[in-house]
Amino acid sequence: MDILEFIDYSCNSFLSNICLVIASYIDMFINRPKDEDEEAINDIALSKLVNFIMGLMEKYFFYVERRVQLERETGDNTILVRALDRFHRRLQAMNKLLPDTDFARVGTDIVSRAAHDRVVHYLQTLKQHFSDCLTDIRQSLAAPRLVAKGETSVGNNLSELLSSAEASIVDQVKSVLSNLQAFIASDITFAMKPYFRGHFCRQEVREGLLVSYLRHINHTAMEFCDSMGDRGSAPPTLLLLLSRLCIDFDNATVSYMVNLVDEQFVLEEKQKGTTVAELRQLFRDGAQRMLNHYVSVQGLVISQMLRKSVETRDWLNTIEPRNVRAVMKRVVEDITAIDTQVGQLYEEGIRKERSSDSSRRTFGNFSMSRQQQRSQWGRYAPSTLDNSLLSNIQKLFSERIEIFSMVEFSKVSVLTGIIKISLKTFLECVRLRTLGRYGLQQIQVDTHYLQLYLWRFVSDENLVHFLLDEIASSAVHRCLDPVMMESSVVELICERG
Repeated sequence: MDILEFIDYSCNSFLSNICLVIASYIDMFINRPKDEDEEAINDIALSKLVNFIMGLMEKYFFYVERRVQLERETGDNTILVRALDRFHRRLQAMNKLLPDTDFARVGTDIVSRAAHDRVVHYLQTLKQHFSDCLTDIRQSLAAPRLVAKGETSVGNNLSELLSSAEASIVDQVKSVLSNLQAFIASDITFAMKPYFRGHFCRQEVREGLLVSYLRHINHTAMEFCDSMGDRGSAPPTLLLLLSRLCIDFDNATVSYMVNLVDEQFVLEEKQKGTTVAELRQLFRDGAQRMLNHYVSVQGLVISQMLRKSVETRDWLNTIEPRNVRAVMKRVVEDITAIDTQVGQLYEEGIRKERSSDSSRRTFGNFSMSRQQQRSQWGRYAPSTLDNSLLSNIQKLFSERIEIFSMVEFSKVSVLTGIIKISLKTFLECVRLRTLGRYGLQQIQVDTHYLQLYLWRFVSDENLVHFLLDEIASSAVHRCLDPVMMESSVVELICERG
C-alpha cells in the first residue's frame, strides 16, 4: 500500500482504538463521582493511563517513521504531504483527549525529518543533474573530433552549449522548488506551525538546498583547476566554458535563484542566512581562478610545442633556413583557434592604439636593429665592451612584463596571457641553446613570422615586440657566429610560408 493508505489504515484502526481506550478509561476511572480522599487515586490512574498510551504511541511513531523513510526518493510530494497532514491532524485530536501529552509536536518532528529527507534527495538529484550536464558538455566538445575532414566543426557553438546548460540548471531548480512548495501549502496544518515553517523554509530549502547546490557547482568547477584531483585532466575548452558559467552566475543567475526562493517561501530579511553578495563573490572568485587556469593550461600546451622544437634541433649544424618551421605555423593556428573559442564566450576587450605597420614592424625595424647591433658589436673587441652588460642596462629602463598576471574577463586579455607564457618559454629555451649562424637566422625567420600574426591578438602590440626582441637578442648572445639574414630574404621566406 502507498503511504496515504498506510496512514489512513493506522489512523482508522490503531489511533481510533487508542482514542476509545482513553475515553473509556477516563469515564470509568477519572470522571466518576469522587470525594476528596480519591484525588490522589485519580492522579495515579491518570499517570498509569499516560504511561500506557505513551508506550504504545512510541511504537506507533517508530513504525510510521520507518514507513515515511521509504518515501524519501519518491517522485511526487503530493501523496506524501497529504498523508503527513492527516497524520498530524489526528494527533492534534488526541492531544485534546489527553491534555498532559503533546503528540502533535512529536508528529511534527516526524514531518520535519520527512521534509529534510526530501530536501536531501532533491539536493542529490540536482547534483546528479549538474554532473550529467557536464558529461553532455564534454561529449559535445569531443564530438568535433569525429567530424569528417571536409565538414565544419563549429556546429557545437560554445555559447549555445553554455546557454543550454544554464537554462537546464535553472529549470531543474525551479522544478524542485515547485515540488517542495507542497510542504507549505495553505491547507496543510503542520505548515502553519512556526517551528516547522520557519526552519523548513530557511534552513532546509534556502540554505540546505539552494545555497548548498550553488556551493556544489562552484566546488565542482574548482576541482577542474586542481591538477592533483580526479578532474584535473579536463579539456581546456571546458575550463573556458565553466569560467563563463561562473561569471553568468555572478551577474544574474545567483540573484535570480535566491530571489525566487525568498519569494516562493516568503522569507523575511531577518530570516535569511547566506547573502546574495557572498554567493556572487564566491562565483566571481571561481571564475577568475578558472580563467587564470585556462590561460596557464593553454599557454603550457603551446609552450611544450615550442620547447620540444627548440630542444630537439641541432642549432649549431643546421642548414641555411629556407622555410618557416612547421611548429611556428602550428602555434599561429592554435592561437587563432583559441581566439575563435574565446570570442564565442567573451567580449573583445580594450586594446591599445596600434601603429599602421604593426605586421611589418618586425621585418623592417627589428631585422635592421639586429643588423645595427651586430655592426656595432663588431667594432668592439670583447675586452672593450660586454654585450650582455649593454643588454642588461637596456632592460633596466624597459617596462617589466608580468608573465603570470591576473587575466581580465575579455578575449584580448586571455590571448595576451597565453601569448606571454608561450613567448617567455620560447625565450628561456633559446637562452639554454648554443647556435650557429644558420641557427640564428632560423630564429630570425621564426620570430618575424610570429610577429606577422601574433600582434593582432594581444591588447598591446609592444608586448609582442618586446618579447620577440628579447628572443632575437638572446639568440645573438648565444650564437658563435652572429650574422643576420637580409631583411628582404626574411620577408620573402615568411610570405612564402
